[in-house]
Amino acid sequence: MSDEDIPPPPILSLTKADIENLSVPELEERVDALAAEIERVKAVIAQKQDSKSAAEAVFGNS
Repeated sequence: MSDEDIPPPPILSLTKADIENLSVPELEERVDALAAEIERVKAVIAQKQDSKSAAEAVFGNS
């Protein structure tokens, strides 16, 4: 299996996508979708940080 057979990580497909031929409404829709995804990721990060903090409070910080 060569490197060409391995699909890029999903984040790269977002950042490397050809967007030059998209219309303004399509670009605005993309921005809205990406903003929603950013908020979703931030929520998961906050949840994980809360879980880590709770575990450290119980078991101590190592």
